[in-house]
Amino acid sequence: MSGAKEKDIRKKIDETLETLPVDATWEDVMDRIYVRQKIENGLSDVAEGKTLSVAEVRKRFGLSE
Repeated sequence: MSGAKEKDIRKKIDETLETLPVDATWEDVMDRIYVRQKIENGLSDVAEGKTLSVAEVRKRFGLSE
């Protein structure tokens, strides 16, 4: 992992941990980091154009429009 990317991730982890209550559990910490990671991945996908239209999702899952 590159140094700049590593620092960016560490900064985001620090920001995320700062939002936790004082009595947070390890499970709370892991959950918050997991959710943040999924959000970051989703935003990257959007930026890279890796998305599907609602119509395409409905078609893939056999849902009516």
